[in-house]
Amino acid sequence: MNLDSKIYVAGHNGLVGSALVRVLRENGYRNLVYVKHQDLDLCDEHQTKQFFEKTKPEYVFLAAAKCGGIGDTKDHPVQYLEDNLKIQTNVISCCHSAKVKKMIMLGSASVYPAQSAQPIKEEYLLTGNLEPVNESYGMAKILGTKLCQAYNKQYGTNFITANPCNVYGPRDNFNPSSSHVVAALLRRFHEATVSQKQFVECWGTGNARRELIYVEDLADALIHLMKIDETPDVINIGPGKDVSIKELVAHIVDVVGYEGEIRWDETKPEGVKQRLLDVSKLNDLGWSAQTSLDQGLYHAYEYFKLGDRK
Repeated sequence: MNLDSKIYVAGHNGLVGSALVRVLRENGYRNLVYVKHQDLDLCDEHQTKQFFEKTKPEYVFLAAAKCGGIGDTKDHPVQYLEDNLKIQTNVISCCHSAKVKKMIMLGSASVYPAQSAQPIKEEYLLTGNLEPVNESYGMAKILGTKLCQAYNKQYGTNFITANPCNVYGPRDNFNPSSSHVVAALLRRFHEATVSQKQFVECWGTGNARRELIYVEDLADALIHLMKIDETPDVINIGPGKDVSIKELVAHIVDVVGYEGEIRWDETKPEGVKQRLLDVSKLNDLGWSAQTSLDQGLYHAYEYFKLGDRK
């Protein structure tokens, strides 16, 4: 991949896709292709085929997906399974037809079994049951991964799946009904600070542990992988360390400046106890995360204060 290569970023308005566009531009890539969702529905096979036939991209980042937090995935399993299957199938098939040189599909740490040994190696895929509340999304990503591998085996394509840990940063989804943990907590503590609320309620015990990656670190890792000719067909992306939800809340309280009480509702779900990825394969390829948690939370919070809060 060189600076003149035609690069399609699917999902360019989302959290990861928008970071990819920013980082690609900062690195001098000038032949980027992307289109608004209202002008291209990747769930529509015909529209997707027409787009690929017209644009003929050389490299594709598949960051388009339906994703959300625990509550939303639990309440809408059909949409999370159906929409992601349609997007993945259409884009992967068109990448083959258009003879794309390399495609990276954004997967998820939720593809791994709920009871995986820690840290989680790529080889643990399909060795146990998924976390029930996130099963539909995780299953869709597993099937997308297997479709990439099938194309590689049958047609000699270069399609890989990158599985990141929890992603956060500017352009995150801050909708309280569908956001991931960092965005949800930033909004909750911001609103509590503004309204001078005496306490904030958080779900679970706070002891569950999560690995978090700042979105521009993830974008940098994806670009790094795209530039390497030979990469594993499944690879984890993360900083290689995690924090408890209680520790995360403490960092967020510092960033936001909240001074009230924190109460934990242990009747609410908190997902798996720990999800820490083994990122040794990625480190061996010469990449490691650079942004600290406090730096990342600061940038995410500044975006939230200035950005779209719908």
